[in-house]
Amino acid sequence: MLTENLASVERKIAEACARAGRSREEVKLIAVSKTKPVEMLSEVYAAGIRDFGENKPQEVRDKYPQLPQDIRWHMIGHLQRNKIKYIIDKVCMIHSVDSVRLAQAIGEAAGKLGIVMPVLVEVNVAGEESKDGIRPEDAENFVREISALPNIRVEGLMTIAPFTDNPEENRPYFRKLRKLCVDIQEKNIDNVNMYSLSMGMTGDYEVAIEEGATMVRVGTGIFGERIYPRTE
Repeated sequence: MLTENLASVERKIAEACARAGRSREEVKLIAVSKTKPVEMLSEVYAAGIRDFGENKPQEVRDKYPQLPQDIRWHMIGHLQRNKIKYIIDKVCMIHSVDSVRLAQAIGEAAGKLGIVMPVLVEVNVAGEESKDGIRPEDAENFVREISALPNIRVEGLMTIAPFTDNPEENRPYFRKLRKLCVDIQEKNIDNVNMYSLSMGMTGDYEVAIEEGATMVRVGTGIFGERIYPRTE
């Protein structure tokens, strides 16, 4: 089932790229493996996926030693400063930076290891109160402020669009994030490369690709619905 799901997602990505006049190589598929067992990740790995995204630092910590070392782990969920120690030596990128204090803590932890951690700034494009992320109008100043910190490098923007049955409803949000990314890139801020645009999930990744996403985060489309324990 997983290989069939993955093949379907890959086909849709390729079709979205073709519609947008883009190369398939411009878009990185991140398999969102939160709550999924190592066995399922291994099956997707065997099918060729190397980028996996997790929402909880503890899951990265626990799965990391059980899987091949060439996996590129992405921290895509909300990150608390006291959990940075679980992932700082394991992930290739943190997608969810939305405060100066978090950026400072990431930089300090990375500095102790002598590494530079690539980060994305999470932007709450739709202004949803339930979502993390900074306001679009604050993004440039925020990027300028954290770009001066040691041992991190700003590499782009990320957003979580509203949940909707109609992916077209999210097109304006993806378009806005893309414009914001381009605008910040044109400022030529030191230590900032606006090359990565992490947007689009199972329900809307095709629209996100059409609007310029360079990374899409697909969980349910590959692994199926999450199964939660029954409580009676």
